Amino acid sequence: MKKKIVLSLFISSVLVAQSVELEPLSIVSTAIKTDELKSTDAVEIYTAEDIDKAHVQNIYEFLNQQTSVTAMPSYGNSFSQKIDFRGYGMDNGYQNILITINGRKINNVDMVPQLLLGISPASIERLEIIKSSGIVKGGDGANAGAINIITKKSNAKEITVYGGTHGTADGSFYLGHSEEKFSINASGEAQRSDGSRYINSSGDKDESSMRTASLNVAYNPIDTVELRAGASFARTDITYASFLTLDEYNNDAKQAGAFNWGSANQKYDTDALNLGFSYHFSDKLSLNIDGAKEKKRSIYNSGSPTDYEYDSLNSSLNYVDNLFSFTLGYDLFDGNLVNTNNDLTKTSNALYFLNELYLGKSTVKLGARYEDISFKSKTGENQDDTLYGVELGYNYALDKEKSLFANYSHAYQSSSLDRLFDWSTGAFTGYVKPSESDNFTVGFNYFLPTNKLKISLYYISLKDEIYYYADPTWASSRNTNIDKSYKYGLDIYDKWLINEELSVVLNYNYVQAVIDKEVENGEDYSGNDLPGVSNHNIKATLGYSLNKSTIFSLTQTYRSSAYALNDFNNNFTQKQDAYKSTDISISYTKESLELFAKINNLFNQKNALWVEDDAIYPMNFCTTAIAGFKLKI
Repeated sequence: MKKKIVLSLFISSVLVAQSVELEPLSIVSTAIKTDELKSTDAVEIYTAEDIDKAHVQNIYEFLNQQTSVTAMPSYGNSFSQKIDFRGYGMDNGYQNILITINGRKINNVDMVPQLLLGISPASIERLEIIKSSGIVKGGDGANAGAINIITKKSNAKEITVYGGTHGTADGSFYLGHSEEKFSINASGEAQRSDGSRYINSSGDKDESSMRTASLNVAYNPIDTVELRAGASFARTDITYASFLTLDEYNNDAKQAGAFNWGSANQKYDTDALNLGFSYHFSDKLSLNIDGAKEKKRSIYNSGSPTDYEYDSLNSSLNYVDNLFSFTLGYDLFDGNLVNTNNDLTKTSNALYFLNELYLGKSTVKLGARYEDISFKSKTGENQDDTLYGVELGYNYALDKEKSLFANYSHAYQSSSLDRLFDWSTGAFTGYVKPSESDNFTVGFNYFLPTNKLKISLYYISLKDEIYYYADPTWASSRNTNIDKSYKYGLDIYDKWLINEELSVVLNYNYVQAVIDKEVENGEDYSGNDLPGVSNHNIKATLGYSLNKSTIFSLTQTYRSSAYALNDFNNNFTQKQDAYKSTDISISYTKESLELFAKINNLFNQKNALWVEDDAIYPMNFCTTAIAGFKLKI
C-alpha cells in the first residue's frame, strides 16, 4: 500500500490538462483590486473552471483536495466542517479564518463553524484565499487570513446531476441572464446520502440531506447607479455517528461503536437577504453600501432550537487612480443568539482605511482598522473589547514575470459568545481575552506562460491564542488563553503546463506551531507543539488529455501525523494518524454535454480525527464514487 502512495505522489509531482497559457489573475475580493503578480500578500486564486474540473460534492471537498486549506468534519458532522491553514489547529483554526460570500461575512457569533455547505460549487465564480491578511477590510477573525467567495454573474445556464455510492444523489443548476441595465442569476442544489457509517445495532446509517438556493438581481437605472438585491437559503439535515475506540476503529471503521454516547442529529437552516447600491461620482470615485440580514436555526436531536439573527452594514468610499487607490470604510454588525436559557448579543462597529501606492515597479500597501466589540447577556453582564488591525505591504516587480513581496499585519480574533457565557444559564463564566497576532511574510512570484510558481515564508507571533482547556477530570475545564505562542512555515504553489496533454498542480505547506508560554491548572505546556497541526501538507494533481474531449486527472492528498486535539501535554498514547487519499476522475465533453466520473480514496485508506485516546471520529475511511453529467443550455 505504501508503494502505491509513494508512486502516485511521484507521478503527480512530475506531471489537469490544459492547452492555454497561464497569466496573472486579478484579486477581486479585496478592498482594492490587484493583479496577483503585483500583490503584497500571499494569495491563492481558484476559478469556476478549477472548481468544475474537480467534480467535488461540496466546497469542503474542494478546499481539502485542491488548496492549502485543511477541512475535517466537526466531531463526525460532515455538514459542519472545521478548517485550518497556517497552523492554528483543527480544533480552533476555523475561528481564525474570516470567510465571506460576495462580501457578506458568514462567521458565527458562537463556536459553530462557518456553513460552507450552504453554497453550491456550481454557483461559484472565484474562490480567493488571502493568507495572514484581510484584517483591515474583514475585521474580527482574520488571524490566519481570509477566504473570499464570489458567485457567478454570467449568462451561463447549466444543470448538473450525479449519483454515487452510499445512495448519494445530487442535482444543481445555475441560470444567468444579463442585459445592458439589468442582470439576474439563480442557482440551487439538492443532495442526499444514505450514509457510510452505522449509528446503532439495528443497521441504521448516518444519512443526510441538504437543499440550497440563491437569487441575485442588479439594475442600473442610470449609468452612475447600480441597485442590487439577493436572497439565499440552506436547509440541512444530518445524522452522524459518534467516536470509536482504537480497537473498534482498526476492526471496522464503519461500525457505530459500543463505548460512546450514540449518534446525533442536527437540522440547520439559514435564510439571508441583502440589499446594496453603488454610486459612481466619476470614473475614479465611487460609494458602495451593502446591508444584509441573516436568520439561522439549529436543532440538535429534536431538542430546543438555537436561533441566530445577524444584521450587518458595510459601506466604503473608493478612489482608484493610476498612481494610488484608496478606500475608507465603515462596518456595523449586530448578532443575536437565543435559545431556552440564553439571550446573548455580539455587536461591533469598525472604521478602516486601505491605501495602495503605485511607484513604477513598486506597489506599497498601508491600511488600518479600529473595531469596538461588545458582548452582552440577559443577566446584564458583558465584555467589551477595543481592537485594531494593521496591514503593511510591499511588492517589487523584478520584470514582467517575477516579483518579490513582503508584508506585515497585526490581526485579532475576539471570543465567541459560548466561551464567555454558560450554555445552560446564560451567566457570565469569565473573561476570555481576544487573541492578537503579528504576521510577517516574504514571498516570490514567478509567472511564465506555462508555469505559475508562488513561494512564501512566514512567521506569526501570538498573544492570548484562544483555546479550551480540557481537564482530564473535567472539574477545571474552561475556555481560556495561551499566554504566548508562535508559528512559522513555508508555502509552495506551482502549476506547470508541461505540454498540451500534461500538466501538474502542486500545493505544499510546511508549518510548525509552538506553545511558547502557558501554564494551566498546574500543567506547563511551554515548548510543546500545538495539537491538531500537521507539519506537512501535500496536494498534487496530475492531468492528462486523452484527446480533445477526454480529460483524466489524479489527485494525491497527504497530511502528516499530529497530536490529538486535546493533547496539549504532547503525551497521549495515540496520535492523529497521517491523512492519505488518492482520487481519480475522468470527463468527456461533446459540445454542450459533459459526462464525468470520480473515485475518491481509490486505495480504501482509513482516515480519522483523533480527539484523545480512544476517541476517534472516522472520515473518508472507504472508497466512494460518483458519476453524472453537466448540460450547458
